[in-house]
Amino acid sequence: MIRVAVLGIGGRMGGRIAAAVRAEPDLKIAAATERPDSPLIGRDAGVVAGIGEAGVPVSGAIDEALSRGVDVAIDFTAAPAAVKHAQACARAKVALVIGTTGFSAEQKTVLAECAKQIPLLIAPNMSVGVNVLFRLVAEAARALGPAYEVEIVEMHHRGKKDAPSGTALKLAEAAARGLDVDLGKAGVYERHGDTGERRPGTIGIQALRGGDVVGDHTVHFLADGERLELTHRATSRDNFARGAIRAAKFVAGKPAGLYDLQDVLGGHR
Repeated sequence: MIRVAVLGIGGRMGGRIAAAVRAEPDLKIAAATERPDSPLIGRDAGVVAGIGEAGVPVSGAIDEALSRGVDVAIDFTAAPAAVKHAQACARAKVALVIGTTGFSAEQKTVLAECAKQIPLLIAPNMSVGVNVLFRLVAEAARALGPAYEVEIVEMHHRGKKDAPSGTALKLAEAAARGLDVDLGKAGVYERHGDTGERRPGTIGIQALRGGDVVGDHTVHFLADGERLELTHRATSRDNFARGAIRAAKFVAGKPAGLYDLQDVLGGHR
């Protein structure tokens, strides 16, 4: 039995993660957290998630929650909180799965240090389909070459705080890898004004926000006379929860290190 801590159980993904854990016979909710000032503190985690009593109170203290015999924690909070949670998991020697995006370079450095002490899996998108798309984009870019111009368009709900999405950035990295170019030099974000003609060898990334869109990503390969479009559309956050559960089972018992969902799918390593 793998004992799971659901971090941020009152959030957009917390309830879905809890429900997904409950549906797995080899997983159990062992702890749950929320912000220290949350009115959910002390309430039953299962009731908060809408899945019935779990016999686990929601805690406002991450260290206290992790002390309840937790094997792996799952985090879909926000970048600053996720970094603090990773540091707490490193102290407690608890494996961690992070589905949060928007990390700064400094925060990524902290996470890499945590991964030296615990198995830490970070994926900007927990959808299995999207992670297959990463491979397809790299392969298409490699096969089509620089004659096909790459443009990436992503769309999310009005409440998403970071742009472009972590998924769009990883798709751009996949295209850059396939083309053997440096994304730091090739990336072009949110064109506006008098930009002139498209610069050869660039990878465009555009972000749209509105409504309740769970997440759409399309990678366009554009050439004279034809275009290839690779698209993934998420219509429910439940697929993110399923991916996170698969990731949690993967990292539980793994050696310390930094992993991603490609490791879970057997894409590398």
